[in-house]
Amino acid sequence: MADRTIHEGKKTNEADQAQDVVPRLLAMLSGKERIELENFLMEISDLELWIPTGSAAAPQGTPAAARQKPVTLFSEMFLPPQEEFVGRIHEVRLGATKSEGGSRSRSLVIGGSTYPPFLSADHPAAHPPVFALDVFDMELPLPKVLKENVKDVMSDPAEWARMNVKKYGADMITVHLMSTDPLIRDASPEAAAHTVEEVLQAVDVPLIIGGCGDPRKDAQVFCKVAEVADGERLLLNSVTLGMNEAKTLDMVARAAKEHGHAVLGFTGLELNQAKELNRRLYEYLPPEDIVMDLTTVALGYGLEYSFTIHERARHAALMGDTELQQPTISASTNAWAAREAWMKMDKKYGSRGLRGPLWETINALTLLLAGVDIFMMMHPAAIRTCKDMIRMFAEKDAPAPDGVSRWATMKI
Repeated sequence: MADRTIHEGKKTNEADQAQDVVPRLLAMLSGKERIELENFLMEISDLELWIPTGSAAAPQGTPAAARQKPVTLFSEMFLPPQEEFVGRIHEVRLGATKSEGGSRSRSLVIGGSTYPPFLSADHPAAHPPVFALDVFDMELPLPKVLKENVKDVMSDPAEWARMNVKKYGADMITVHLMSTDPLIRDASPEAAAHTVEEVLQAVDVPLIIGGCGDPRKDAQVFCKVAEVADGERLLLNSVTLGMNEAKTLDMVARAAKEHGHAVLGFTGLELNQAKELNRRLYEYLPPEDIVMDLTTVALGYGLEYSFTIHERARHAALMGDTELQQPTISASTNAWAAREAWMKMDKKYGSRGLRGPLWETINALTLLLAGVDIFMMMHPAAIRTCKDMIRMFAEKDAPAPDGVSRWATMKI
């Protein structure tokens, strides 16, 4: 009986020691940032892991302070980089005044940056970003929140352009010649050029001329438009590597050079392709006649990748990559390709009257921070918001607007 009592006493003592191991280990590790173990062996039978999530309860033993949800944002000091950049973005002038051979009231200059955007008030942008509002040469189905602003002028591109300038303050007008698409109306280059002439007479701001996406038809249209609008310094949107394969790229580049226009080189989220296209365009045009479109993807559908591509291109250019030192453009209207921007889901996402413009605004603001120089947009409220943000960014020690952290949960 005595032997059994001694044996059970040893078991009890070993169990008590085992239970004391964890508290003693925690006490030893308290306040330590790093430990080194030598000749260490641990035998584990059952192991429990607690992985904290936003909604899961904290494990037992967690201090009460650690279980509380944060109620304020973390404060963090931002110090702008002190490095100097050797590269510079080329300046491109769009639109030509009478003294410059055109008929615009003023021309716009984009580019010229020598520093990443909005990082330091000591390095302001050489030229502020500009905003173009879209016009189509045929009626297209548009989301209701867009259509309600322009429904009375959708059948008249010239009147549509006039409204965008006079009422909504557009810096430029983008004329999309969608009717020239061989799969839609297959309108002739002459008809497209006539539409451009009418818009040139209706407004006095610089124009961006968009094609239909067919490399052969776009080349024919751009050559005719370039001729009719000789000296107006249009931005022909766009020249692609597909045109090079179709052997029409040289047609557009030569027409642009002969008639004094700029061209927009479009590539799909691939910097090596952007550099290749620029190299081919340099054979015909100086860098001061070329703008890059690296592709804008909608919020929720890959916007973060668009941002990465634009940011990489801008930093590479400022660090001296001469094949990427072109100003850039964003088709922020691609935000409306996201169904969340326009579908009737008011109970879940709030009113489309706010949701759609917010979607477009976030697309534009995201790429604004990557250094984009021109924004093609559609909703007037999105343009106004972006212009207000640019003014705020440019101010030194500008106060943050009240309630700005609540934008993601706002509903009307």
